[in-house]
Amino acid sequence: MHTRKDQRDLTAAERRRFVAAVLELKRAGRYDRFVRTHIDYYKADGATGLRAAHMAPSFLPWHRQYLLEFERELREVDPAVTVPYWDWTRDRSPVGPPWGEDFMGGNGRRGDLQVTTGPFAYAAGNWTVSVGVTEDRFLTRDLGRPKDPLDLPTREELAWATGEAVYDTEPWNSTSRGGLRNRLEGWGQGRGSARWRNHNRVHRWVGGHMLGGASVNDPVFWLHHAFVDLVWSRWQRRNPGAPYLPAAQPPAGSAQRGRVVARDEPMPPWDVTPAQLEDHSGLYRYG
Repeated sequence: MHTRKDQRDLTAAERRRFVAAVLELKRAGRYDRFVRTHIDYYKADGATGLRAAHMAPSFLPWHRQYLLEFERELREVDPAVTVPYWDWTRDRSPVGPPWGEDFMGGNGRRGDLQVTTGPFAYAAGNWTVSVGVTEDRFLTRDLGRPKDPLDLPTREELAWATGEAVYDTEPWNSTSRGGLRNRLEGWGQGRGSARWRNHNRVHRWVGGHMLGGASVNDPVFWLHHAFVDLVWSRWQRRNPGAPYLPAAQPPAGSAQRGRVVARDEPMPPWDVTPAQLEDHSGLYRYG
């Protein structure tokens, strides 16, 4: 059993150890495998076949397992390391935590959005983007999107999601109007910034490599998704009678049949089901 801490509560030594473990995975070529996996399973509503990671009920358990796999590899490097979380309803500025020189580094510079500070700056020589959907070899960010400003989600916006009493609803995709999953994932209605809620808005706010399937190239991805996982964990405690849905595949003739993961079906690329991931109390806790 280990504890995931709020990144603002990490000691200087804990920040150093986390960064060092991430850099070692990158040096060994293990980090880029995680980038490839996320790209491979980032399927949109309009794509054919199974959607496991996004725009589907399994968004939350898929990323819970993904975090566990990453954390396991980090802990093989340094058993004292866990994945911290970034509460973006609390730390909402492009300066200060988690953007310190000794941790995530800062914003991208004007023009090419290249991150030039911190341990993941290209110039530091340890973080070359080699798996991605753009040509950029350096990490990019556009915190707050100054040319078209965007704010991080508020506690009220998060409560709009966590106030739901059921896990997910038909049609089990990005157009689902109710349920925790889609409201937390953040596929909203309307135009412009209003379309991006909660999880999705954070990706948009960070910008740069955090946009799209290759978002794992920015290590802040893990802090963001650890908080999303914490939100789900808290919701589960408040709603013990609200299990993962759908319990079974949609009926024959449904456009979603065979395209979503039911509660007791394995989520690729792992042989683990959403039901097996509903209770994490024997694996880790949040501090």
